[in-house]
Amino acid sequence: MKKLFIFALSALMSLSASAQSKVYLTREISPEALVKIYKALGVKAKGRVAVKVSTGEGSNPNYLKPELIKDLVFEVDGTIVENNTAYSSGPGNEKDERNTSANHWKVAERHGFTKLFPVDIMDEYDEIRIPVKDQKNIKFDIVGGHMANYDFMIALNHFKGHPMGGYGGALKNLSIGCASANGKAYIHSAGKMEKLDMSKLWTPEYIGNQDGFLESMAAAAQAVVNYFQKQNGIIYISVMNNMSIDCDCVDHPAPVKLKDYGILASTDPVALDQACVDIINQQKVTAENDPTDLLKRIDKQHGTHTIDWAEKIGLGSKKYKLVNLK
Repeated sequence: MKKLFIFALSALMSLSASAQSKVYLTREISPEALVKIYKALGVKAKGRVAVKVSTGEGSNPNYLKPELIKDLVFEVDGTIVENNTAYSSGPGNEKDERNTSANHWKVAERHGFTKLFPVDIMDEYDEIRIPVKDQKNIKFDIVGGHMANYDFMIALNHFKGHPMGGYGGALKNLSIGCASANGKAYIHSAGKMEKLDMSKLWTPEYIGNQDGFLESMAAAAQAVVNYFQKQNGIIYISVMNNMSIDCDCVDHPAPVKLKDYGILASTDPVALDQACVDIINQQKVTAENDPTDLLKRIDKQHGTHTIDWAEKIGLGSKKYKLVNLK
């Protein structure tokens, strides 16, 4: 009986260890390091490759710069893909907005993306609905119609804070980032608004369900993942630099109080976001490096609920093994 118990315990421990996802880490933030960590994943980008990255709001300085990501995009022969936003800063700010394709193209050009890469605003002309597995809040995911033109995606994420989600990482880039303007309204309203109506979207009636919004992000992220897993595949890379408490979608973000940390990558978006949040939690407060505001933002918005829900619906695992690249 004792031997049987020991064998069962050993098998259980082995199963638990095998359930851990690998998250690769390099403390170097450079074009070369991005290519290195991509290759470490061991998953080759094949076919028509979409590189989903935020091109950044007009006056926001924190987005991932084209000079940083260029070697990776060239390596995979990728296209930068984006979608229009679901907000407006009001009259006089049009040049810094991405809520229309015309303005979005101008911002992408000013930020240097169109000079180096092919760029595709996926909802410029149309949108499509893709199925979601978890239908607690949303019944489908509304994404840019041009997503159908790609069969592999690299979710290239800038990890930082977010005014509504608490933090922005892989799950946010897959959900809100890949959603059309209408899709963003649908997710933010936790399924109440299928067609963007700016006069109603940001009212308490439509955004009063914070956990519903976070769960909708997880469900929409899973929809995008499932879509590309049925094609040639999908991988996730997160850069931890210029980490304001505000997203790249904020025109004038709060000052950065954290030191740049590194680049992380995984084939599991849940593990990747969990690892990034854990790193922020492990930071010690110093004069040059203070995680306090970002942690408060995440806590206030219940941000880690997105990760918890994503694991619950089977998108990935919060258990991970950190693999340091030399």
